[in-house]
Amino acid sequence: MSSLIDRLWYGKSRPLWPLAPLSWLFQMVAASRRRKAWEARNDALPVPVVVVGNITAGGTGKSPLTAWLVAELRSVGWRPVIISRGYGGKSPHYPALVSADSNPSEMGDEPVMLAQATGVPVVVDPIRRRGALWALDQKLGDILVCDDGLQHYALPRDVELAVFDGARGTGNGAVIPVGPLREPVSRLSSVDFVVVNGGEFEAGQHLDAFGDIEHPEIHTMALEPSTLVNLKTGQARPITDLQGQAVRAVAGIGNPGRFFDTLRNLGATVTEAPFADHHSFKASDLTAEAGQWVVMTAKDAVKCRPFAPDNAWVFSVQASLSDEFSRSVISRIGQSSEQLIS
Repeated sequence: MSSLIDRLWYGKSRPLWPLAPLSWLFQMVAASRRRKAWEARNDALPVPVVVVGNITAGGTGKSPLTAWLVAELRSVGWRPVIISRGYGGKSPHYPALVSADSNPSEMGDEPVMLAQATGVPVVVDPIRRRGALWALDQKLGDILVCDDGLQHYALPRDVELAVFDGARGTGNGAVIPVGPLREPVSRLSSVDFVVVNGGEFEAGQHLDAFGDIEHPEIHTMALEPSTLVNLKTGQARPITDLQGQAVRAVAGIGNPGRFFDTLRNLGATVTEAPFADHHSFKASDLTAEAGQWVVMTAKDAVKCRPFAPDNAWVFSVQASLSDEFSRSVISRIGQSSEQLIS
């Protein structure tokens, strides 16, 4: 599926151009929803709201960036709360508070992963503003970080970060279904920061432009290997143990190719096992040949722990960005906070 999407959306051509009328309709519907949400918006929330999202379909690295941002905020004294839609989960009630032990089938895989990775409160609610107000009513924190939700305009926001896959960029530049864009590139004129994940760029650069995107605040990010932990026993191994190791790489994420390439770059012999994003795994999905390790992302691991075989390993990454970017984001958030108080 990933290679098909790459051919249809992320090349220079637009093989789906006959679907241009649907693309135009998609834009009109999205613009109408955006306009209605903007006209019906309520007053800003009493704490800063930071939205981490993207204007392209598929995985770009939003969740690792969210985890990094939460850590940066905590280091300077903020008490962040993560707000999420809880995609893929079906909670019996909303809003719902996620813990590291929550059931991902109820709360969603990404919220549970973020709860485990960050240790901060995570609140899920398809109506994000309702979830945000509940989090404030419960006094869970003093700043809200929304993982995804750039297009969820009913949620007021003070700072927006748009993330791109550095290798894929904006693809063929067309809107769904002709191309990968959820919104036109012009949407970026209103975001505060553009973050480019990987590709030919190393972490810590401040770019003047990225492809057809020009913005005063374009910063690069890298996802660096962090830990390799056995899903069943909790045993940790050094990342270097992947060198020469045969692995069956299992991935139910937005861009599995990036995960497979990362393992190969670390020296693993990879058999690819891609699944749809947010796939509901079962034990038979984790079978491997003799001598192979089953290696998966932290996002998939939260769903596989109950039936993980002995050879299942969780490969985790962490976002790396520049100190300059950290200072710029923290400063922008501080300015927003001062405006809310004044």
